[in-house]
Amino acid sequence: MSFEKINIIQSPVVATPVENIDTDQIIPARFLKSTSREGFGKVLFMDWRFGPDNKLITDSVFALAPPHARILVAGKNFGCGSSREHAAWALVDYGFRAVVSSFFADIFRNNALNNGLLPVQVSEDFLAALFREHKKNPLTELKIDLPHKTVEIIRTLPTGKTESCLRESFPIGEYKQQCLMNGQQDIDYLISSRPFIEAYELGRTQKA
Repeated sequence: MSFEKINIIQSPVVATPVENIDTDQIIPARFLKSTSREGFGKVLFMDWRFGPDNKLITDSVFALAPPHARILVAGKNFGCGSSREHAAWALVDYGFRAVVSSFFADIFRNNALNNGLLPVQVSEDFLAALFREHKKNPLTELKIDLPHKTVEIIRTLPTGKTESCLRESFPIGEYKQQCLMNGQQDIDYLISSRPFIEAYELGRTQKA
């Protein structure tokens, strides 16, 4: 299964400064009955988005965010807790292509990278500045440039024009960077490398 290619994402954000958001908050355990990736978006952050009566919480960060927001911004230590891959599935199925935080739990980071979701780790200062800008203007956007490994805050001026007010680099391994840019899973990458592998094996056989 291939994923949507990620190169540049520019979008408003869903922003919550809450730290230590664990995978049970992202996708509650009671919904982990399916092994298919599809359909988990509707129960993403279920207990944040809906009350006990299953009615929408109208002042949640999800309800207040622009409907086309494709980036989730959260406090430090996002994705801690159990190792459920469903957390990454739910975020992607909901429509997110990237999550921004100052620290990610290792297992969540790997699950995200393996499922077409970009974890962008930024400095504490950058994250704080982003939350300040978002508080002043909920339509503040982020621009994530995966080829150049940069993320920047895009501020909207009173005139309606926009400007970049802060930018920094983020870490990502070259292999996973290329996989996300090409919309590839690990197996897709291996298949795409088949001609090079066959040429190498042919050359090795001829030398034997």
